Amino acid sequence: MKITDMNWMQVEEYLKGDDRAVLPIGSTEQHSYLSLATDNILSERVAIEAAEPLGVPVFPVLAYGITPYFRDFPGSVSLRVETLVHVIRDILDGLAHSGFRRILIVNGHGGNQPVQSLAGEWMADHPRLQSQVPQLVERAADVGQGARD
Repeated sequence: MKITDMNWMQVEEYLKGDDRAVLPIGSTEQHSYLSLATDNILSERVAIEAAEPLGVPVFPVLAYGITPYFRDFPGSVSLRVETLVHVIRDILDGLAHSGFRRILIVNGHGGNQPVQSLAGEWMADHPRLQSQVPQLVERAADVGQGARD
């Protein structure tokens, strides 16, 4: 279920029986002839497909990531490493404050690797909480990157 289809009272009710949430993250960057939002589309789709049968809410995809190597491609937008890490930390803190205790971050962009380290650091600061970051991509050379005609 998408958190965008829920109100705060439904989330409150959900949290009485479950404490899981999913946060997809991606990037807005060139993918040759594909959409600039390819990483966002894929991470959100995987998140929804995995979470929906379990009834776990999926938060909106964080549509920007670390992609400075594609700045020369119009429409590509990159965050600084520290910016992404701070934004993810703030999101995790907000989710924890709401009552979510087990948070899965679905990363659709290889350049967002620092989020993996942040998750471990964040859990060390919050020993009763869990966060995991499975990678949908293993390297920055994912579908269509680097091609410019």
